[in-house]
Amino acid sequence: MRTILITGPGGSGRSTIAAATAQAAAGNGTRTLLLGADRGDTLGAALGVVTGAAPVKAAENLTAWRPDATESFRTDLTAFQERASTALELLGAARLDAEELTPLPGAEELALLRALRDAALSEAYDLLVVDLPPTPQALALLALPEELRRYLRRLLPAERQAARALRPVLGRLAGVPMPSEWLYDTAGRWDVELAAVEAVLADRNTTVRLVAEPGPAGADAVRAAGLALALRGLRPDVLVANRVLPESVEDTWLAGLGVQQRKTLDEWQGTYDVQQVPHRGHDPRGTDDLTALGVPGVNAAGSTVEWPVTDRLTEDGVLVWGIPLPGAIRDELDLVRRGDELVVTVGRFRRIVPLPSALRRCTVAGAALREGELRIRFAPDPELWPQGR
Repeated sequence: MRTILITGPGGSGRSTIAAATAQAAAGNGTRTLLLGADRGDTLGAALGVVTGAAPVKAAENLTAWRPDATESFRTDLTAFQERASTALELLGAARLDAEELTPLPGAEELALLRALRDAALSEAYDLLVVDLPPTPQALALLALPEELRRYLRRLLPAERQAARALRPVLGRLAGVPMPSEWLYDTAGRWDVELAAVEAVLADRNTTVRLVAEPGPAGADAVRAAGLALALRGLRPDVLVANRVLPESVEDTWLAGLGVQQRKTLDEWQGTYDVQQVPHRGHDPRGTDDLTALGVPGVNAAGSTVEWPVTDRLTEDGVLVWGIPLPGAIRDELDLVRRGDELVVTVGRFRRIVPLPSALRRCTVAGAALREGELRIRFAPDPELWPQGR
């Protein structure tokens, strides 16, 4: 199954483009699921149907679904209280009833990730179109599975589960209670669920598509989004330039806006595969309006980008790790080696990545940013590197 993740700045019309993309695919006979997370029914407004917690048939071969974050949050927290009942009783804590639970910030994102995983693992669809939140929230959402798994591994390492029989003894020696079995079981279950979501996001059949209205604000948003995606090893397959005005605009005010749009479009053309969607003069609603948009179809290419390690031991005595970061500025780059991980900071974006196995036995010998690629040089550590290599 192919997956298209669609995002863009707030107000860029990304939900309309997502609905039009799903409708066009379904019209070609592709079994399509359109998935969204907005509290308001923006997808339903574009499609002309009401969408909600239960999947609804929007057209032939097209199903639309907005997961219910409230119900998902209640189910998870109620189950957690059941597993932690002993600890809660010892603390004298009163349980919360399901009726008094309201979702915390981030519950919508978690519900969307779970729905994304379930839909990708099902065999009911050939294409999954996901209307992600606006770009800043979407970027945090894409990073969430990897970051949560890292936190779980640090706080509750899997290897400690092997010492189950020793926990009572260790607890008496340390003078503090050791984590209970249910805590490790819960962490293990979360890790499996997060790994499934992470696999979907990293799959070669998953593509990321940006939607933006050409202009100064749209250009800034696309530049930031492209850099943040690159840090996660992703790049958009298509940049949809939405609400593009016709070139032959006689109105003075609109003519000036059109010139501004064309300037931005020229800048984008050199970096992205830009597909223009014309301004319809009104908010698209219903099948006919969505069809008239002429949105780009499903691209066979994926969004994942390789971070290759080049062997230059013979020539320069180093291994070079290449990390594509188009649009990065040298003064905003920062690298920190911490054990077997590398902390990469680019402007306001940061990612902690594990080093490839060969580089873990090396020391950092330098780094340079050239032609939109960060090239980090690693020199073999004589004490760790195999003899003769």
